[in-house]
Amino acid sequence: MKREYYEVLGVGRTATKDEIKKAYRKLALQFHPDKNPDNKDAEEHFKEVNEAYEVLSNDDKRRRYDQFGHAGVGSSAASGGGQYAGGGADINDIFSAFSDMFSGNRRGGGSPFGFEDAFGGGARRGRASAGIQGTDLKIRLKLTLEEIAKGVEKTLKIKKQVTCTVCNGSGSKTGATESCQTCHGSGEVRQVSKTMFGQFVNVAACPTCGGEGRTVKERCTACYGEGIKLGEVTVKVTVPSGVEDGNYLTLRSQGNAGPRGGAAGDLIVVLEEIPHELFSRNGHDVVYALAVSFADLVLGTKVDVPTLEGAVKLTIPPSTQPETMLRIPGLGIGHLKGSGKGDQYVKVNVFVPKEISHHDKELLKDIQKSPGLSPTAHNDKEAKGFFEKARGIFS
Repeated sequence: MKREYYEVLGVGRTATKDEIKKAYRKLALQFHPDKNPDNKDAEEHFKEVNEAYEVLSNDDKRRRYDQFGHAGVGSSAASGGGQYAGGGADINDIFSAFSDMFSGNRRGGGSPFGFEDAFGGGARRGRASAGIQGTDLKIRLKLTLEEIAKGVEKTLKIKKQVTCTVCNGSGSKTGATESCQTCHGSGEVRQVSKTMFGQFVNVAACPTCGGEGRTVKERCTACYGEGIKLGEVTVKVTVPSGVEDGNYLTLRSQGNAGPRGGAAGDLIVVLEEIPHELFSRNGHDVVYALAVSFADLVLGTKVDVPTLEGAVKLTIPPSTQPETMLRIPGLGIGHLKGSGKGDQYVKVNVFVPKEISHHDKELLKDIQKSPGLSPTAHNDKEAKGFFEKARGIFS
């Protein structure tokens, strides 16, 4: 199963274009085939990274991916491009990533190969913004085939972390905060280690303030200083027609609220198709199995068959063979991309009763004796016609 593109690049769903590009350049440098000759795993990772970047760096593709997942972008992300370009990914980004690796300044004790920049130890990052982003929330939504065929709007009640109303999300009784004593307001801590290649700097979020740079002076007793608490909200979800089992919808900023004024995460609605009692699904088409009597197959008839939009009259032509698929146009499932609908197919089979009366049994015995209804007679007739034709060719 394909990994999510955000997971591939190691960024959040609210990541900016610059953050996506920076993550891509770092991973492209790490897995580039020139750096990993004859390494199939690295090559696959490199292709995966390029595919993710092509979608997330394009506003339209990213919007469709956020809405419908991999189904929204199809296989276009994996097509095109050269061996290393990975479709629409900019090859200049890769060369730029390589130049970053060798652009270190040897003055001031820096690594001669710029390892500080390559591994995150370059210029100081900007001060952390107030609050920590809330986590994404994932729920499952079950849909009937009728709802999938036309699309539907659902109103859901979900439990999630909401902003504390007592402290308005600040986490403080009075709203007062102070600079974190561990990181001195920077929101990050660094660990420097020296090696024969130079010094490596590991930068991580401050464990005391969680990267905020400030701590609460007097904690709110309602939320224990977190600025969030468990609550219940009502959310409307619009599901388009044509979705499939496993597709998901992303509702921006509808996930868990962020601690102490942080931005909310996303709500990810995973769609689940409920198996139908009458119909099976084949893409945008639906299939209905219909059993009719032997006489109806031979003589032809008209029957009422169910559809997703109600019963319709279907004509079964005379001499219809078992396993025949009869098409009813336009009564299938609406297309996810674009207009139009699929069709309904009716698979016709002969009905064979398990129990019959004595009278019916006698009738069947008479029918059994009829040469016109015997497959043997038909086979003999066809064989005779074949040999007469062959005799005419070779005589």
